[in-house]
Amino acid sequence: MNRFLSRGKYQTRVIPLPKPNSYLAETYVSCYAVRYMAVTSARAPEKEQYSRQIERLVNSHTLHGSESLCRLLRYLAEHALNHPGAPLKEYQIATEVFGRPSDFDPQLDSTIRVQAGRLRLKLAEYYANEGLDDNIVVELPKGTYVLAFHQRSNGPEKPRPELVPKDLERAATPSEPNPRRWNLAIPILTVLLCAAVAFIVALLAARDTAQSLTAHNSVANAPASFQTFWRAFVSGPEEPWVVFSNGAFIGRPETGLRYFDASHDDRSKILDHYTGVGEVLAIHELDRVFNLLHRDLRVKRGSLLSLDDAKNNNLIFVGSPAENLSLLEIPGSEQFVFRRMTSGPRKGDLAVVNVHPQPGEEKVFLATPGPPLTEDYAVISLVRGLNPGRTMLMLAGTTTIGTQAAVEYVCRQNSLEELLLRLSVSDSGEVKPFEAVLRVKVTRGVPVETQLVALRKTTQ
Repeated sequence: MNRFLSRGKYQTRVIPLPKPNSYLAETYVSCYAVRYMAVTSARAPEKEQYSRQIERLVNSHTLHGSESLCRLLRYLAEHALNHPGAPLKEYQIATEVFGRPSDFDPQLDSTIRVQAGRLRLKLAEYYANEGLDDNIVVELPKGTYVLAFHQRSNGPEKPRPELVPKDLERAATPSEPNPRRWNLAIPILTVLLCAAVAFIVALLAARDTAQSLTAHNSVANAPASFQTFWRAFVSGPEEPWVVFSNGAFIGRPETGLRYFDASHDDRSKILDHYTGVGEVLAIHELDRVFNLLHRDLRVKRGSLLSLDDAKNNNLIFVGSPAENLSLLEIPGSEQFVFRRMTSGPRKGDLAVVNVHPQPGEEKVFLATPGPPLTEDYAVISLVRGLNPGRTMLMLAGTTTIGTQAAVEYVCRQNSLEELLLRLSVSDSGEVKPFEAVLRVKVTRGVPVETQLVALRKTTQ
């Protein structure tokens, strides 16, 4: 039995061998031996050579700025060199490289698969450009998280005459094929086979590179305002989370619904099956923009968001604290806050309170009483997350229509360019924290006009 590696995993196969001195048998076994040696543990000099190649990749222009991919590459390389042949699980990578909690579930979170795919594309891009002359090729075969190292060949090895069995030479007769011809034919066929394999590998690498370039061009073709405003959400190691409002109601649709009141309602009676039409349309709009930026989104109900989720991810909250209850524990704004009126004719209605009104600004922003709703107000707030390395964006109206308008405002090129002209953008292109209020004109339940009426640049 011969043990060898195939695409980075150990397999065991029984290889039938011809006569002990058969040239074909020796060639067959040696081919697998070469493949085995290419990906198994290297001797100390080779290990040092492979480590230098990893550093070359990490410091390359192709991987410049991709901190998460560099961290993943170093981890996979260390594992491959120190634990040859040992498989790697998504859970192990998630917890040890990306800081995921112990309850990480690969079936629900595709982060590791996405990052491995990005790294695979980056490696193909590097060897198609910067690394054309590198002697060491590093690959991440599909279907595995184990790196493979290959020494680039300088050309096919010349056949060794001494491997031709003399018994075959003596047994030749005029009626039989001359073994010397086979001696010449076999190396030629071997060379042709190697050339065909190399050609196929080159085609696959070119395809992956083309896919990488397509993704890059897709982002490059997005409006500059999109690339600037959403930069923090598309450049992170994980896909951003969209957390939509998921209000806690008591009752049934047939008999009437009302908001849960903790002072006298039984929490076990909460019905959390509903969200507004504005939130639904808002998520569709966000998905359109992030698809243009070639980035996936992860959508989650507000009632299911945990504190660990909030610490470890970039978050986009869709909906106000009245129904997106997570925002009661994770404040999304400080200058323009949502509060219910406690007195007067609008008692109980949700309003946006201007904590520090500037000259000419209203102290309280209230939607028209309706129905029909003709005017609403919404807040856009960009702040640092619970983890300073994360970013949080709140897009919320006093009604579901205002929420829809806030999302559309940051997903439409003209309005987003208007907003960016009034914001602070760092030299590196990062949008600094801010809070803004929008006035929304509504016709037949549809936001038709949105105006920026107040803006604060914050230090959060």
